[in-house]
This record gives sequence, structure tokens and C-alpha cells, in this order.
Amino acid sequence: MALIVQKFGGTSVGNIACIRAVAKKIIETRALGHDLVVVVSAMAGETDRLVHLAHEVSVVPDPRELDVLLSTGEQVTIALLGIALLEQGCLAKSYTGSQVHIRTDSVHNKARILGIEGSKIRADLLAGKVVIVAGFQGTDEMGNITTLGRGGSDTTAVALAAALNADECQIYTDVDGIYSVDPRIVKDARRMSDVTVDEMLEMASSGAKVMQIRAVELAARNNVSVRVLSTFQEGEGTLIRLDEADRQHSVVSAVAFNRDEAKLVIHGIQDGSGVAAKIFGPLSEAHIEVDMIVQTLAGEGKTDLAFTVHKRDFTQALLILEGLTKTLGAQGFLHDEKVAKLSLVGVGMRTHAGVASRMFEILGNEGINIQLISTSEIKISVIIEEVHLERAVNALHEAFQLGTGELGLVKHCISAQSN
Repeated sequence: MALIVQKFGGTSVGNIACIRAVAKKIIETRALGHDLVVVVSAMAGETDRLVHLAHEVSVVPDPRELDVLLSTGEQVTIALLGIALLEQGCLAKSYTGSQVHIRTDSVHNKARILGIEGSKIRADLLAGKVVIVAGFQGTDEMGNITTLGRGGSDTTAVALAAALNADECQIYTDVDGIYSVDPRIVKDARRMSDVTVDEMLEMASSGAKVMQIRAVELAARNNVSVRVLSTFQEGEGTLIRLDEADRQHSVVSAVAFNRDEAKLVIHGIQDGSGVAAKIFGPLSEAHIEVDMIVQTLAGEGKTDLAFTVHKRDFTQALLILEGLTKTLGAQGFLHDEKVAKLSLVGVGMRTHAGVASRMFEILGNEGINIQLISTSEIKISVIIEEVHLERAVNALHEAFQLGTGELGLVKHCISAQSN
């Protein structure tokens, strides 16, 4: 008998018919002899509705009260799913995040899980019950309700799988796995049977929305086996592999992108030690995550510093930079919300050169200017104008042969020489 944690996203529980269908799927899994812990999101569109209500009351809602409001969406879903299971004769019990003591830090709207008390869940499993847990939420040490940010139910599911030593964590969504690119943008996007956890981390950080990046980090850190599946069709989905053994690597596995980036540039900063800390320290204290960073010498002892943040943090970052510009004696700053991050990801990059130059050539042929560049061992990311994003995605996907039935090795495009 295996212990499985299943997570169902908002579209999977979008209405009563969907909830009944999820209950049926749970009962079928339970009939195979498995113990089940089920994590659910709010019904599709509910979180957006609650956010809209908050903004009707206040332009900038209080973060603590916003968390109190947003957490109610999942409470509705766990109760309805519990009722549906009990109606069909399946023993079940639902819990909010606070009831199973999902402990988090105190950063409202994007809290991190610190620990989970699993005794109630284990007792219910021993009693033969399906345990239903509200995703996306927890409580801090003061008892305040916190939420984990968009996609936070993924993190709840992986954290529970780690705390309970589950055999597998299954993420059910409206797509049948992880694709080489968003299939809504590229028609011949290819579903991958497996992907390494390193690749998934880079894809999530680059904007792929199949799983929240914190969930992938937790899976990697705690050796949790994760599989992404469709709620609406049968199939094996995509396994997120914890190791690379016995896997045939393409040089490039996927194209990822993120429209939620905003670029900021501080011009004419007096160059010297500790300057970067004076800029990024206040941003860190405000819990603003900085993504890409590029520093350029501007001559005469001056430097320019460009970086990107999530659009949700853009207004707050601007306010901080206005004060820093005066303090540092900088010549000024620029900002641009109409940008997007575009990335190539693949563990095969570790042993093949030439991917970056080929990427730049393809974008150049499309007349697309690159504003910022960053690289890691298995990822190359660029910032471009958002208006060119879909054209760039399609061009890269085609050039690196990532479509259905293609190998994606692109031997004619890049050098086979090891780095």
C-alpha cells in the first residue's frame, strides 16, 4: 500500500460536476489500496474574484487582511469535496491549513512553509479516511493566516508529501503533463515523458506555470517524487526525475517565458565597493525578489545597474528606487513594464557549446533586440520587448526542433564540443 498526495488545481474543481468527478477519481485510487491525502485549490476564478473585491474596497489592501480573505476560497473547496466523498460512501475529513498546523513565516501574500504537524493526518489515515487539506495557506507563529502566493497549493502538496514521507506527489491540472513550450502559444508543443528536477527548477523560475518554483525546490530538497497529470484525460503525465540516470538528454529541452517581469535601470551611479548592497539591501528588506541583474561601466567612474522584478512588486520597487537615486547621487533611473523574459532550458547544455550564439542568431534574424542576458549551467535567459514574445517563442521552438516527433538535439545548429 502506497501513500500518495494528490493535488487538484482550480480548473480541476471549477464547479460541482468537476468536484464530483475528482471525488470519483479519488475513490478509484483509494480502491487500489492506497492511502490518500488530497490538496485542493480554490475553485477556478474564485481567488481572482476575491482579489477584485479587496481592490474595490482599497487600492492597496492590507496584506494581513487580504490573506484572511483569500484563504476562504480553499475552505469552500475542501468542504464541498468532503461532502462529495462522504455522499459516495468514502470516509473523508477536511482541514484548513491552520487545523493541520502548516507553519509559515510572516510574509503575507507570499509566505514560506517552515513546518507541518502531521499527527492529525496520520491518525485519520490509520482510520481509513481520505484526508483533504486546503492548499495555498498556513499560519505564522502569532496565529495569523498567511497565503503562499500564486500556485501555492503545489507547495502545500509537496510539503505534505515530504512531511508524511509519501511515496509520490501527483499534481493534477488541466494539461496532461509538462510541455516543451506552452501549447497555447506553439501548436506542435511536445509533452515530455520526464524532466529532471534541475530542468523543472529552471523552467519554473523562467515563467513555466505548471508548478510553483517553491514546490519544485521543496521536492528537490526533500527527494519527493512528483508527477504532473491531467484531471480530464488518462495518461502517464510527466515525471519530474530526481536524478539524471538512464535519461537521454536533448541539448535543449524546453522554451520557457514570463510576461510578469518589469525592468528597472539606475543610471550614473558612482562606482565603488558596497554600492550594489545599498541598492539591493532595501529591496530585500521589502521582500522584493530580484531576478536578472546586469551592471555596466558607463565611464568616468560611473556605472549603470539594470535588473528585473516581478510586476506585482514593481510599484513598491519604484518607490524604493526614487529614494535610493537621491541617496546614491545617481543621474536617474528608467523603468519598463512592457518586457518579457525568454529562456532556453536543457541539461544537455552542460556538455554542448554554441546554444547561446545560436539563440542570439535566431532572435537577430527575427529583428528582435536583446536587452538583458543571464545564464546558468542549463539555462540561457534574455529580456526582450513583450510585443515580440510569441514570435520569438515560435522561432526558437522551431529552430531547436522541439516539436512533436523531433529529437531536439539540433546537431546541425550547435557544436558537439564539450564545454
